[in-house]
Amino acid sequence: MAKLVWDTTGAKFAETGIKNGVLYPLSGGVYGAGVAWNGLTSVGEAPTGAEVTPFYADNQKYLEITSAEEFAGTIGCYTYPDVFKACVGEADLSAGVSIGQQTHTKFGFAYRTEIVNDIDGLEYGYKLHLVYNSIAGISARDHTTINDSPAFEELSFDFTATKVPVTNAKPSAHLVVDSSKVNGTTLATFEDILFGTVGLAPRLPLPDEIATLFATGAPSAIALSTIVPADDAANIAVTANIVLTFNNQIASEAVVVTSNAGVLVAGAKTWDVTGKILTFDPTASLTNSASYIVTVGGVVDIYGQALTAVVKNFTVVAL
Repeated sequence: MAKLVWDTTGAKFAETGIKNGVLYPLSGGVYGAGVAWNGLTSVGEAPTGAEVTPFYADNQKYLEITSAEEFAGTIGCYTYPDVFKACVGEADLSAGVSIGQQTHTKFGFAYRTEIVNDIDGLEYGYKLHLVYNSIAGISARDHTTINDSPAFEELSFDFTATKVPVTNAKPSAHLVVDSSKVNGTTLATFEDILFGTVGLAPRLPLPDEIATLFATGAPSAIALSTIVPADDAANIAVTANIVLTFNNQIASEAVVVTSNAGVLVAGAKTWDVTGKILTFDPTASLTNSASYIVTVGGVVDIYGQALTAVVKNFTVVAL
């Protein structure tokens, strides 16, 4: 066994700074597209709970039970995105006119802190922090006269967070990704999800999705796994639905169904809980003996990968 050695070159680490703040408004249990949080100055992490309660028997300590730990803290900023207004109880009556003391809505947010060491300094790495199901309190604001030493008004909001489920672990409200310990290609894919790309809105993924992404590496190339009815199928029922299954979760699509004459078929689209199976239910029965075309276009998965448009055909039964 090797002898312990302290303060070796390259083994001195520290964490500093905050940047790349993103706010994800939460509505109806779904996180909306992220918006950049300019003017974010600090995030103070102040978990609560994890208090040990001892129990005694036979005049001695029998056992100890630790209470649940909760994630909370303080957000400091010079300003905040407009969508954060609802999170701190503000509402717009009209453009430029707002009131306070309204319902506080929940949100998620992300921010980056820098990891430094004695060799690479600030270039060593960083941590991406994700916080879920947060609700903020109000901030005291001191408006003071400008003098010969002007200073910005800094706002401070206390927040608490509600945990989300995590497979094979206890629920949590705070997740951290360390750039120095994960695969760089997978990290780039994760940041595309978190910060968005051209054509892909930034979003806040849940812990299970993140764990799967980093466990399996870069996502598989997007593909249409199956389509029902199958391509060139015949004798399909007039009441049939069209079901498309993709290998990855889909973010957006523009699938259309038309008759062989080019007439658009009206119908309803629904996704399964995985976001991989799309069902198209025609509003009216299909026409006997008619042929139909399914144009699978505009399909983009949650990783920003686009599917090359494909065209499938089927024919309805003759009665």
